[in-house]
Amino acid sequence: MSYYLLLSALLFAIGLYGVLSRRTAILIFMSIELMLNAANLAFVTFARNSGNLEGQAMALVVIALAAAEVAVGLGIIVAVFRARSSTSVDDLAELRG
Repeated sequence: MSYYLLLSALLFAIGLYGVLSRRTAILIFMSIELMLNAANLAFVTFARNSGNLEGQAMALVVIALAAAEVAVGLGIIVAVFRARSSTSVDDLAELRG
């Protein structure tokens, strides 16, 4: 169990580093997905260790949430790319009114 949790923490740390250090929106979304998958791994690990299905059910909810987030996020990124010809997060700060 400890190896799976260590792997989950490592994946989450890599995703957090990616969110904090990257400047393009696509790479930030990929890092967020990595963090969500790390949380899923922890949920499934705890569910398997305790013998109930609550962690696996929560992992399914997180997967559905991630799919919705990707659909909306990629739509926004495509719209911004068409308007600005760039997916840089620094360019998005200029869109504030």
